[in-house]
Amino acid sequence: MSEQTNSSIFPKGNPLPTSYFTGGAFLYTLASRDKNNEFALGSVTFEPGARTHWHTHPKGQVLIVTDGNGFYQEKGKPAQALKKGDVVNIPEDTEHWHGASATSEFVHIAITNFKNEQNVIWLGPVTEQEYTQVNQK
Repeated sequence: MSEQTNSSIFPKGNPLPTSYFTGGAFLYTLASRDKNNEFALGSVTFEPGARTHWHTHPKGQVLIVTDGNGFYQEKGKPAQALKKGDVVNIPEDTEHWHGASATSEFVHIAITNFKNEQNVIWLGPVTEQEYTQVNQK
């Protein structure tokens, strides 16, 4: 069974693949795409320092931060610090990454829309230099 801390709403979930994430990241699926819903819904937990690779969503994504401290950054723009209660509405085809700060766990609910059969296009990893620069601010 998945581990749950006292402050988390949902269990930690299952490990996410290192081919798309740096560090320890976990997914607890809340709802899968079905005949009524053209989206996937999940709680994602990032250990300190963990983050997604750069990626896009063909029909966008919404993040709802439920715990910890993290970042959201669109390519070519300054990173936004995120905390519990923040909501990020990510437009379609916007290259971005999100994840924990270097010192805090970070948990968000991701609502990811599908366009046909696709909901994410994975790109390259966030470099250590890019990540370190975000954490120094």
